Amino acid sequence: MGLPNGVHHLALMTSDIKAQIAYFTDVLGAELKALYWMHGVEGAWHGFLQLNHHSYIAFVQTPEVAGIAPITGVSHASNPGTPSAGGTMQHVAFSVSSMDDLLAMRDRIRSRGINIYGPLDHGMCHSIYFAGLEGLNLEVSFSQSGIDERAWIDPEVVALAGISAEELARFITPAAFDSQGGAVQQPPIDRSKPHSDFDERVYNFLMTSPDEVITQTLSIPEPPVKVVLS
Repeated sequence: MGLPNGVHHLALMTSDIKAQIAYFTDVLGAELKALYWMHGVEGAWHGFLQLNHHSYIAFVQTPEVAGIAPITGVSHASNPGTPSAGGTMQHVAFSVSSMDDLLAMRDRIRSRGINIYGPLDHGMCHSIYFAGLEGLNLEVSFSQSGIDERAWIDPEVVALAGISAEELARFITPAAFDSQGGAVQQPPIDRSKPHSDFDERVYNFLMTSPDEVITQTLSIPEPPVKVVLS
């Protein structure tokens, strides 16, 4: 109970949201489901492209993005095997349900004039690789079953990463947690823990206000277009 069950959306910055929408709808067949002023972010557009009813690729465009120069190896990797700065996206892999679907996606991508290679058999999955706009490294993968950690956790890499036997056991089987129905209180602000880079006043408001105040103040549930249901 209370565990993530997938990725709802992966949000990517863009300087040309129209071009990204055109690419993802045409090359991958993702459907545009939302394009609106991003909630709480002045001047920003937010677009959602559907992979399924519970998973989306999202793009964010603000006027400032066009003036930020991409730097290979800093803002993004040059290909699926090269480094980029910590916290940036190295590549994103989309999932399909069968090898036939994987080959069908390869056909679709090639039919749009996009070069793509694979499938490669990685043991845990089969993957095809291609490039997107603005330096995105993209992948489509098929897995026959879930990953068996007994076969895929390499003791050599565990040791090089400085992971002890006790830590490894904890990582493989995280501690159980019993939900308190949302009753756990906000901890005090501790700058030694990860934090988003908000203005100090805004951050203090977000992290010290009662939960119901945040929900009431910042929620924007109404869509930008009124739909009359027939």
